[in-house]
Amino acid sequence: MITTATAHKNRERGRPREFDIEQALDNAMTVFRQKGYHAASITDLGEAMNLSAGSIYKAFKDKRSLFLLVFERYLALRNADLRRRLSHCVSGREKVTELLQFYLDSARATEGRRGCLVVASAIALQTLDEALAQRINEVVQRNQRFLVTLLELGQKDGSIDKTLDSEAAAGLILCIAFGMRVAGKVSDVTNEQETLALALKVLG
Repeated sequence: MITTATAHKNRERGRPREFDIEQALDNAMTVFRQKGYHAASITDLGEAMNLSAGSIYKAFKDKRSLFLLVFERYLALRNADLRRRLSHCVSGREKVTELLQFYLDSARATEGRRGCLVVASAIALQTLDEALAQRINEVVQRNQRFLVTLLELGQKDGSIDKTLDSEAAAGLILCIAFGMRVAGKVSDVTNEQETLALALKVLG
């Protein structure tokens, strides 16, 4: 897998002009989120990153390698934000509630219109790039396992129905969360609190 360190080595060998790699990846992230992997051209990425096509190829090798770096950074930033929000929650139910609120917040306004890189990529890359699709599937499965962990925590602390099928519930909640991101690409989720309350009914 391509890493930031690898990109740095490529940059040193090719000697493109100096740039802040994290800022460049964040700028490329916006393009990939808004346009999707296939529609994002090197020209689009170059304009957003303020780099020439040659500099992009020298630093990142190709669009696929750049996307991998962007994808991993997207995951790292999102996961860090979610962990910070969940750290204030005590019970399993509170953590699941906060996770759903996290997705609702992400589906709103500018953030929502940019879209979710995981959801968009899961659709776009599933049949066109087996290796990338496998990586994205791993992320989706990891998200579901994390939800199972939160649900089981709630069952242990008594905040979630002990008879709940945690595997099935985690799959449903993940579908709801991802659906929020799809809806947020078009417009804000209406009746947010009612939507959240309905989603939480599955917990008992």
